[in-house]
Amino acid sequence: MNARVLIDGPSELVFDYAIPAGLNVRPGCRVRVPLRRKSATGTVLSTGEPEQADFALRQLESLIDPEPLITPELLRTAEWIAHYYGSSLESVIRSVLPEGVRSEENSAKTRRIAMLNAAPDPALIAKLEKRAPRQFSILNLLSHAAGNRLAVTELGEGNSTALKALENLGIIRIEIEEVRRDPEADNVEEILESKPLQLNTGQALALEAVLQAVAQPKESKPILLLGVTGSGKTEVYLQAAQRALDLGKTVLVLVPEISLTPQTVRRFKSRFAAMQDQVAVLHSNLSQGERFDEWHRIRKGVARIVIGARSAVFAPLPDLGLILVDEEHENTYKQENVPRYHGRDVAVLRAAFEPCAIVLGSATPSLESWNNTLTHKYQLVRLNERADDASMPLVRVVDMRLEQTKHKGGPAILSDKLRTALEQRLEKGEQSILFLNRRGFARSLQCTSCGHACQCPHCAVALTYHRTDERLVCHVCGYQSLVPRKCPECRDPGILLQGYGTQKVEEVMAKVFPQAKFARIDADTMRRKNALRDTLAAFKAHKIDILIGTQMIAKGLHFPNVTLVGILNADLGLHVPDFRAGERTFQLITQVAGRAGRGDLEGEVIVQTFTPHSPSIQYARKHDYDGFSEQEMEFRREFTFPPYAHCAVLTSRSTHERRAEFTLQTLHLRLSESLPSGITLGEVLPSPLIRSHGQFRFQITLRSLRARPLTNHVQAVLSKTSLPEDVTVVFDMDALNFS
Repeated sequence: MNARVLIDGPSELVFDYAIPAGLNVRPGCRVRVPLRRKSATGTVLSTGEPEQADFALRQLESLIDPEPLITPELLRTAEWIAHYYGSSLESVIRSVLPEGVRSEENSAKTRRIAMLNAAPDPALIAKLEKRAPRQFSILNLLSHAAGNRLAVTELGEGNSTALKALENLGIIRIEIEEVRRDPEADNVEEILESKPLQLNTGQALALEAVLQAVAQPKESKPILLLGVTGSGKTEVYLQAAQRALDLGKTVLVLVPEISLTPQTVRRFKSRFAAMQDQVAVLHSNLSQGERFDEWHRIRKGVARIVIGARSAVFAPLPDLGLILVDEEHENTYKQENVPRYHGRDVAVLRAAFEPCAIVLGSATPSLESWNNTLTHKYQLVRLNERADDASMPLVRVVDMRLEQTKHKGGPAILSDKLRTALEQRLEKGEQSILFLNRRGFARSLQCTSCGHACQCPHCAVALTYHRTDERLVCHVCGYQSLVPRKCPECRDPGILLQGYGTQKVEEVMAKVFPQAKFARIDADTMRRKNALRDTLAAFKAHKIDILIGTQMIAKGLHFPNVTLVGILNADLGLHVPDFRAGERTFQLITQVAGRAGRGDLEGEVIVQTFTPHSPSIQYARKHDYDGFSEQEMEFRREFTFPPYAHCAVLTSRSTHERRAEFTLQTLHLRLSESLPSGITLGEVLPSPLIRSHGQFRFQITLRSLRARPLTNHVQAVLSKTSLPEDVTVVFDMDALNFS
C-alpha cells in the first residue's frame, strides 16, 4: 500500500510514500515523512495500491496521531469543493486543517500542578516547620487551597528542591495539566443565565419544523427560515440547539462576520450557562495557540457547540446534529482567496454528507436560496410578525433632490425631516442610529481649477480624506499619503472636499446637537481589541444617544430603546456595475431598518435617497420581500442570471496591462473552441476596478445552467495553457464580486 501525502508548508507539494507493515494509515491521518535529507510532516490525502514504477517509494516514518484528524465526511466535502470550485484538493485541505493545527510549532499549553495525596501527619508537619520551612510553607498553601491543589508557579520561585522532597515522601504529587487558551478570557462582562422564552404561534411552528429535521435528518430538506427583523429567529435557534444537545448531538452556528461572533457566543453561553465550557469559537482572528486549543477541544468532543465565521464550516464536530447559518444572504460567506468556496453552500453540502439538520435564517434571503424553496429543494418556514407583538417600524423616504434645492445646491447630510426626528428622540430620552456605508471624512479631494482628483498610485480609485489622521487613504490597498495644500497638478490652492463619510457625519452631528452623546463604529474606530464590544455595551447602557456607523451596525443588534434609524445615503451601492446591486441595496436597507422599534416603543426609519422610485427602496419601505423578489427574479430570468444560471468570472492580473489583456484574450480564444453547449462566454473586458494593488485586471464572465461542465471546461483549458510568469489567472465559480 502507498499513501499520497500533502507536505506541510506554503508550497503545494504532494508525494507518494510506501506504508510500512503494521502502520495503520488512513486518509486524513497526520504523518512524518522523509523529504530530501530531512523529515517533514504532512497529511494523507488518500491510500491505495502502488502503481508500477521503475523505482522504489520511500517509506513513511511514523504516524503523528493514531486517528485521522480529517473525518471521511469532511474529506468527501473537501473533494467536492475542489471539483466544483476548480481548486486543488491541497488548497482545500489547508482550509479544512488550518495552519495552527498542522504546524509542529503549536502544541497544547501545559502547567505543573502540585496536589496533596492525603492529610499529612501532624507530627511530620511540626517537624517540617522547624527543619524545612519551605516544605512547611508549601504544605500550608496546599492545605488551604481549593481542592488542595495549586499550580507550581503559584507556590513561588526556588521551590523545586522542596517540591521534590515532598514528592519523595509521598505527601504530594506533581501532575501535568493542559491549560486552555480561551479566546473569551479577556471578556470581563458577566454572563447571566437566560431561560427559554414563550414562543408565539409562528415561532412554535418554525421550531416544530426544525425539531422534526433534527430527529429525521435523512428525510429532511434544508430549512430556509424567513423571519422579519425582530421576529425571534434567535430564540428558535436556541431552543432547536437545546433539542439537538439533548439527543447527544453537537451544534454548529455560522455568523457572517467575526464582529458578530462575541454577541452570539454570549447568547449561547447565557442560555446554556451550565455548559459554558462546551462552547467553542473558531474564526481567523484567533491566535495560533487559541485556534489549536479550540480545534482539538472540538475534535475530542469536549466542545459541543461551535460558533464562528465562514471557516468554522470545517469544524471537526463529532455527531453533528444541527447547523445554523445566520444571515445566510451575506456575501461575506464567500471566500475571496483560493479555494473560493461559499460557506453557506458548503454548510448545506456538509449537512447532506453527515447527515444532519440545517437552518438558513434571514429576513432578506438570497435569491438563490429563495429559488430553492420555489423549486422545493428547500423547505420554507416563515415568521411574518415580530416577537412580543412589536410592530414593524414606519419607513419614510426623503427625496434628497428637493433637500439639495433647499440648501442652495450644497450637499445636505441631514434632511429637515431627519433632523427634526433626531431632536424629538433626544427630548424623549430615546436612542437613534445613523447609517452610512462609507468611512472617512470626504470621498475625495478635487481641484476647482483643473479638476484633478488625488488618486491612489496603485489602484484606480480616488483617495479618501481622513481628518482624524490628516491622511489621504486608499480603501482598496491601504496606501496613505499626506494631504496636499495645493493641487499637485496646477498648484492652485483651491482644493475642495467631495462627498462625505462617517467622520464628517460625526463632526456635523456634534455641531447640530452639542448636548448629545455620540459614538462612531467603523473600521477606523474599532481597531483596538474589544472596542466594538465596549462601544455596544455603552450604547446598551444608554451612555450613548446616537450611534453612527457603517455596515458593522447593520445587522444582529438588539437595542429596545432605539426608536429611530436614519439611512443617510441609500444610493451608495445601488448604481454599480453588478446585477446584484438592487438585491444588496434592498437587503441592506431592510436589515438596517430592522434595528428600530424592537422594544415596546414604536420605531421610525428615514431613508435619504436621490432615487426614491427605485424598486429596491420602495419595496424595502413596505417591508415587502415577496414583491421585491418577484420583480427581481423576473429580471434575472429574462437575462439568464443567477439563480437561473451559474455565473463564473475568469480574471487575469499583472503589473503589465497589455500582458494581462493578451493572456485573457488567448484564453478566450481557447475557451471558445469546443465550447460545450449551454455555456455563454462573455467578451474580454477591463474589470470595473481596472487597477488594484498595482496590478491591471481584465475579466471574462461565463454563465451556464449547470456548474460542473463550466468548471471542467475552464480547468481543462487552464491546465493546457502556459501562463507568463508575471500574469496570474483566477477562476471564481458562483462569483459574488465583479469589481
